[in-house]
Amino acid sequence: MSSARYQAYLFDLDGTLVDSVPDIDHALNHALASADLPPVEQSLTRHWIGHGSRTLIKQALEHHQAATDEAAIDRLIEPFLSHYKANIAVHSEIYPEVQATLKVLQRRGRKLAVVTNKLTELSEPLLQDIGLYDFFDLIVCGDTTAQPKPAADPIELCLEHFSLTPEQVLMVGDSETDVRAAQAARVDVACIRDGYNHGVDVTTLHPTFVIASFADLPLD
Repeated sequence: MSSARYQAYLFDLDGTLVDSVPDIDHALNHALASADLPPVEQSLTRHWIGHGSRTLIKQALEHHQAATDEAAIDRLIEPFLSHYKANIAVHSEIYPEVQATLKVLQRRGRKLAVVTNKLTELSEPLLQDIGLYDFFDLIVCGDTTAQPKPAADPIELCLEHFSLTPEQVLMVGDSETDVRAAQAARVDVACIRDGYNHGVDVTTLHPTFVIASFADLPLD
């Protein structure tokens, strides 16, 4: 066993590995148009993202002061998901230093996983289309475990899969959801300062590390 501090690195997807807002925003505005509602600014989508498709649509409907009951959300889910699946990596971009960092960790024999609240049917195609899929030993999505982040379940699944203790694992994310999940699973967490954090100053969440980019990630 290597003497390195972390044997496995678990990465959030949206806002951490990939800036996916442009394509999500296109899909959201497509869905809104299907209900004769005007588009929303991408800056709003960037602020709302991170709690799942239904919450995203609900916040857009609230912004337009439209009905937000389950039936109203149901009507927009299908056009949103179908458009997003068909255009999942058109404008999305991998963040700087991500691929170089993953190559270094892979070369050093570290275990790598994605731990996201995005659905499997969206996560795996995005990772494949954008060229990151083959880096990862395990992909844990929002519908993989009984409870998604901020519950500990997805991270505990990784610990079990890799046969590692919490002290051997680092979670890398960008929001309170990631920090709380890591804390619940008793693993260290590095939080990116300017990801999809819903306007929260991530330093107030007390992660193990606050980083500006993947260039600051502890690799040893």
